[in-house]
Amino acid sequence: METQAAAAALAALAQETRLSLVRLLMEVGPSGLAAGEIAARLAVAPSTLSFHLAALDRAGLVAATRQGRTIRYAVRIAAFRSLLAFLTETCCAGDPARCGDLSRLLPIPPEPETDVMTPAFNVLFLCTRNSARSIMAEAILNRLGGGRFRAFSAGSDPAPEPLPEVIEKLATLGHDVAGLSSKSWDLFTGPAAPRMDFVIALCDTLDNQVCPDFGDKPITAAWPLPDPAKFTGNAAERQTLLNELYASLRRRIGIFMDLAFATLDRVALKARLDGIGRLVSA
Repeated sequence: METQAAAAALAALAQETRLSLVRLLMEVGPSGLAAGEIAARLAVAPSTLSFHLAALDRAGLVAATRQGRTIRYAVRIAAFRSLLAFLTETCCAGDPARCGDLSRLLPIPPEPETDVMTPAFNVLFLCTRNSARSIMAEAILNRLGGGRFRAFSAGSDPAPEPLPEVIEKLATLGHDVAGLSSKSWDLFTGPAAPRMDFVIALCDTLDNQVCPDFGDKPITAAWPLPDPAKFTGNAAERQTLLNELYASLRRRIGIFMDLAFATLDRVALKARLDGIGRLVSA
């Protein structure tokens, strides 16, 4: 951290309400809190809270993430670690033995490339048959990703091909369906497989099967949605279900794409992804 950035961070913290705000957000961790809940806990007017949050945001100490209609705030742990490291890096002329426990309590901040993720990302969507939900998600993200995301899909027990009505729905909505196919998740394991940054399951348990090892890099989440292949209604009812499924995936993926990837560490991103699965209704 540079001297100018450290001075800005310390200036932002030099106010009682902001100190209380930071301590509260430190307490709740990377999942953060909605602005309304912060205001209630601190007994601060929303307009006053917005002023203080903006000051902390400008100093790089908090990050805001939109979830639907709600904005959640969380501390940037890496920023605080960098600030503390800056303040103590010259302690006792760099001799840890003379600093007592200080060097142990203030470990070196993690390298930026392992703490913060930046686009472009590979995203793998999973469901059991890879015939409807994950196929839709792959098509939606590839269309909206704009080079920032590349989507894939697979299943634990893939169908021979995607559901024809799903392909028809996607084609009607202007998606490129030429490359869509049902495939096994085994294609995405092993050293020759493409690296995945995110793996998102679109059903609760994948029929109680254990997911394969995609390595230690992907951030995983579950966004459970109903399976069209198991729906037995008439044609009109099935079309309604597909419309609702598409709309739900489109909303979730839109929120995912808007996450502040440049300011959130892996733990915070995991919390945000899990939140998308819980907070956005099907």
